[in-house]
Amino acid sequence: MPAPLVTIAIACRNEEGRIRDLVRAALEQDWPRERLEVVVADGMSMDSTREILGEMAIADARVRLLDNPHGTRAAGLNECIRHAAKGSELVIRFDAGAEYPADFVRRCAEALDRSGADNVAGAARPRGKTFLQRCVAAALRSPLGIGGWGKATPADRGWVDGVRPGAFRRAVFERIGLFDPRAAADEDVELGRRIAAAGGRVEQSEDVGADYYPAPSLQGLARKSFGYGLGRARTMLKHGRFSSWGPTLPLLWLVGEVALIAASPRRALPWSLAAYALATGAEAVRVGRSEGALAVPVVWALFPVLHVAHGVGFASGLAKYVVKPDWETAERLEPEAVSSTATAST
Repeated sequence: MPAPLVTIAIACRNEEGRIRDLVRAALEQDWPRERLEVVVADGMSMDSTREILGEMAIADARVRLLDNPHGTRAAGLNECIRHAAKGSELVIRFDAGAEYPADFVRRCAEALDRSGADNVAGAARPRGKTFLQRCVAAALRSPLGIGGWGKATPADRGWVDGVRPGAFRRAVFERIGLFDPRAAADEDVELGRRIAAAGGRVEQSEDVGADYYPAPSLQGLARKSFGYGLGRARTMLKHGRFSSWGPTLPLLWLVGEVALIAASPRRALPWSLAAYALATGAEAVRVGRSEGALAVPVVWALFPVLHVAHGVGFASGLAKYVVKPDWETAERLEPEAVSSTATAST
């Protein structure tokens, strides 16, 4: 039996500094060349991303470039899936800002076969190149880093709500539907919820993993954490539940602090802030010391950035989507909708 035909789906925008390495990592997977294609949906980049991708598509026929005028990552992934080569059995998502080992596709395919899951991937492994980025990665690896990756670690495994990046059987999109194109964040968990509700399964495998490089600045970290909060609130409202209290904790903390300020600012607030400082300080020592003594106070300062931005984002999402829900019935991929003109070739 030949290896399954694999479509690597990439949604990007303004990634001129990283897109070449990402596509090369996809092309250099230890998977049969003739059984792999790379489909990239560009969100109308303003930098040289499109020119780089155009050059790579000319150099290797396995690379195809699509337009993603909607701009969201979810919409871009949908474009890749719609235009996957005829006969493609597996869709594997690669994200900009991550580094993938050469056996990533193979391990995903093996995990799908072994588990029988509809969607499988590993936990995120935050890494850093600059000092600040390493500090951010340390904070995100902590259970307190719920503004970003949450509690998942490479050692965790089992059935979960959603994984990112994810490997899917293409038939999932016919049965469950595509990604929610209006989801600006948390689109992986939103799709995972639909898979589970339909009787499917999503597995986090310890055998699959990729390294992620978080935002290298405080502004970027706060923006991403805000976006996660916004997206998680939307997912919760759309499905009427959340899988754990973790995403709501930053909001509950903020509400509690505001309540203390209003009720008894001189008595309760100092004790509350002191308890928070002690808890985050102890955790900063635990996760930050591996990066050196100077990293500990930086990690300590990052926790409130994560928590405040995520809490405000979650509150904003509740206010926004309670008033005006924007979700619709998921579009299902029909077999005849698969492009018959695109084939994976050497």
